[in-house]
Amino acid sequence: MRFEIHARHYDPVKEEIEQRTSRIKKELEVEGLLTPERRSEIEAAYGSKGNSSIRGAFTQGGPIRNKPADLLSSAGMIRLMILLVLVGTITGYLYWGPDALYILLYIGLGIAAVLFFIRMKGKKNE
Repeated sequence: MRFEIHARHYDPVKEEIEQRTSRIKKELEVEGLLTPERRSEIEAAYGSKGNSSIRGAFTQGGPIRNKPADLLSSAGMIRLMILLVLVGTITGYLYWGPDALYILLYIGLGIAAVLFFIRMKGKKNE
């Protein structure tokens, strides 16, 4: 025989979260970003009422925003880049010595400068 306890108390935090999510869904429907059939798809994908799922909640691109995730913002791509830089640094140091470290430093500073100027140019245009 199992002992089951059903909570009989009022949870203000849960109530506030439910009110906030329903308000946000209504705002998205008013803006036209969320249609009723799209809403049912999202509820089916992330769990229906009462069953919240953390999976996919903090992604850059999602079903509500209708935009794909940026390739460079994914954690796997960043880890791959770090791994390639480390392997390249170690291999270069073993073959060419300390000169390889200086070459990689100059290349890295050049890439950082180009990215900085591109971002500054993008902010000027806005």
